[in-house]
Amino acid sequence: MKNFRITGVIPTAIVASVFMLSFFTVGCVSDATNEESVPTSLLKAGATKNSPASVNLGMAGNYVILSKTGISTTGTTAVTGNIGASPVAATYITGFSLSAPPTTYSTSPLVIGKVFAANYDSPTPANLTSAVLDMQTAYNDAASRAPNVTELGAGNIGGMTLKPGVYKWSSNVLAPTNVTLNGSSTSIWIFEIAGNLTFSSGVKIILTGGALPKNIYWQVAGIAGLGTTSHIEGVVLSKTAIVLKTGASANGRLLAQTAVTLDANAVK
Repeated sequence: MKNFRITGVIPTAIVASVFMLSFFTVGCVSDATNEESVPTSLLKAGATKNSPASVNLGMAGNYVILSKTGISTTGTTAVTGNIGASPVAATYITGFSLSAPPTTYSTSPLVIGKVFAANYDSPTPANLTSAVLDMQTAYNDAASRAPNVTELGAGNIGGMTLKPGVYKWSSNVLAPTNVTLNGSSTSIWIFEIAGNLTFSSGVKIILTGGALPKNIYWQVAGIAGLGTTSHIEGVVLSKTAIVLKTGASANGRLLAQTAVTLDANAVK
């Protein structure tokens, strides 16, 4: 029987196999959840693979519009959902032709839902007080989230496509052209804005990939202002005021710690 031994030369086929295995091991990234890797190109703006946790609206989530100092409208506004104002009385809800006399709520030809005010019968005042407190808690929660992205576009987000994550600006934010939010039905966006949020006339938020307005939070310390015929998606949490100019629309919620001003708008 002949004896064989391996010489110092390794066959070419083995070298090639080892090289290819190493290449794919280095070039791929996996994790314990077996989720798809996120390309670096999608992360360069600071967005992360996993969305942040949602913001709990509590009882404020029962209202499509909630205000502490009043809700006013001119023109033919159409609201789908409940609206409420507290601690002010129903006299601070103007332009809605409220039904009289009210009980625990009133109705309006402009509202598909119920209208609540702090001077209505019990349990409305207590419910509104809880809702306003929950609105303020939600605002503070959103404002406290650690950002993935800071000062994106120096405040000009026009034309951008934004992945899920927490975005923070120390001053005003302007959308002079359409903005796209791309994600799934479970993706969360939180926008922390220390100044005003302004949409130019006709500008729209566009949702793609299954993104839902209930998972989008605009935390605005200043005025949230929508230009004529512009459109916003998501929950607006404003510390100062929310102003919709003629023909603007909102798909989500308008929750203001001061006033909400409407002018022939569609809110649902």
